[in-house]
Amino acid sequence: MFTGLVEKLALVRHVQPMADAGITLEIAEPSWVSEIQLGESIAVNGACLTVVEILGNSFKFQVGPETLIKTNLKNLKPNDRVNLERSLRVGDRLGGHFVQGHVDCLGSVESRTKEGEWEILWFRAPREITRLMVPRGSIAVDGISLTVVNVEPERFQVMLIPHTLEHTTLGFRQIGDAINLEADMLAKHVQKLLENR
Repeated sequence: MFTGLVEKLALVRHVQPMADAGITLEIAEPSWVSEIQLGESIAVNGACLTVVEILGNSFKFQVGPETLIKTNLKNLKPNDRVNLERSLRVGDRLGGHFVQGHVDCLGSVESRTKEGEWEILWFRAPREITRLMVPRGSIAVDGISLTVVNVEPERFQVMLIPHTLEHTTLGFRQIGDAINLEADMLAKHVQKLLENR
């Protein structure tokens, strides 16, 4: 479980194809190497991955074919930057919202508009996820907990503060770039309950 508060903006060091159509993903983040453990769960652009190897100043994950299909991790190459968040521990503050690290679908950046130091972004998204959104509700975009400003049938709007622009991948995403989307967990449960009535 995660909160959608990105802890590190880290560099991809290496991407190695695997025989089963997955990849081994190596991330360079020296400040974490002494803290993380084998088997630990870390959200990479919002996708929950397991640490399988720890090196001198980097660590590796194995990413399966299903995860590659559903996420933008398939587009990663060396020197790309990714959002990292370690999983919640008992007693941690919950500053964002509950994020499982199970990406629901891909969306894309539709537009960016500067508003002083802030920035307004519109994202294209499938109806299957926009119907789970409400204004002032939560959405995870590349693992970042954001507040929905406006929502339409196939797109939604957020407003980014300077800190988010500086410390996450959304600071440099271009028009058309793929983004990982995870709907609010509570909204998904409510939808399921209503469908089963």
